[in-house]
Amino acid sequence: MDGFGSDFSSGAGSGKMDTGTIMEQVKVQIAVANAQELLQRMTDKCFKKCIGKPGGSLDNAEQKCVAMCMDRYMDAWNTVSRAYNSRLQRERARI
Repeated sequence: MDGFGSDFSSGAGSGKMDTGTIMEQVKVQIAVANAQELLQRMTDKCFKKCIGKPGGSLDNAEQKCVAMCMDRYMDAWNTVSRAYNSRLQRERARI
């Protein structure tokens, strides 16, 4: 495994872990999974958009297209993330 699973079973000898520690580990795992999914989606979309004929290397146009595509994808993702987080904060403030 990626080293995450072993942390859950390494309690202080009693087999029990602090709930806060477990929650933090889960949050880290979720963040890693989200980052992996973002990278995979970005790779898939930019490859389909920019690579006409896969080969041993990318020509200059393909390299530029991939770089620009990834930049735009990240910009869009960051914009959506900021808007989503802002909305969550507003919703929490109402409660």
